Amino acid sequence: MKPCEEEGLGAAAGGDPWKECMEVAVQLARRAGQIIKKALTEEKQVSTKTSAADLVTETDNFVENVIISALKEKFPCHRFIGEESTAAGSKCVLTDNPTWIIDPIDGTCNFVHRCRGQPSERFPTVAVSIGFAVNQELEFGVIYHCTEEQLYTGRRGQGAFCNEKRLQVSKETDKSKALILTEIGPKRDPETLKLFLGNMESLLKAQVHGIRVIGSATLALCHLASGAADAYYQFGLHCWDLAAATVIIREAGGIVIDTSGGPLDLMSCRVIAAGTKEMAMFLAQEIQTIHYRRDDEN
Repeated sequence: MKPCEEEGLGAAAGGDPWKECMEVAVQLARRAGQIIKKALTEEKQVSTKTSAADLVTETDNFVENVIISALKEKFPCHRFIGEESTAAGSKCVLTDNPTWIIDPIDGTCNFVHRCRGQPSERFPTVAVSIGFAVNQELEFGVIYHCTEEQLYTGRRGQGAFCNEKRLQVSKETDKSKALILTEIGPKRDPETLKLFLGNMESLLKAQVHGIRVIGSATLALCHLASGAADAYYQFGLHCWDLAAATVIIREAGGIVIDTSGGPLDLMSCRVIAAGTKEMAMFLAQEIQTIHYRRDDEN
């Protein structure tokens, strides 16, 4: 029997075909986290990709290779989308085939600056993110906060957890009590900065409680899933930033949509996530679009 046929037996037999996949993802996220944690104490060779703010280190590439190599050996017929392999020229296309969507280090800028500073001065917000989709539907997500040893998991229809504690989003609907998270995105041209700052100004004028930027989209979204924040929006994030976190938020009772207010398009490089529909639609009405190239157009 061919390996691909063996991989499909669980579904055909009415079993749980993706249980093993999620278990492997958890193991690899923890393994990657240990590599990243060790690398935090070492000197780095830092390069840039699309802009001076879009950083990559040898650890990003090494961790992605570790994860994808292990997955290919275990699941040879699956497809893979990885941040660094996409940057190196691999196609970023989501098909109906089982597909792993991987961000080896989310928060690379934090990672770089943590390596430079003294222990008490470093930015701790660094994570590895592994999402999994079948038939273009997200099945599960695993995010490991490396320095805090917090493992966030979500499985479609089975809930979301942090270190096995069930997650629940905030049910805040009052914008004056809302803590909103966002990230800047890689573009720094004057027009983009004007729109980014304009969006923040619009929300502050609407009297939201506060706006925070922590340097990691995946962990910001995990904060939303845990109820620590009430909403999140961003232009310029990628499918590997979003895939795992989307499952976790939805399973924690939240919603994840397009910035237009319509359904999420994983490849569109934009998102609104919130604990309530009211909060999500408030953001959709307030913010202006910042245009980024789609992931599947690369």
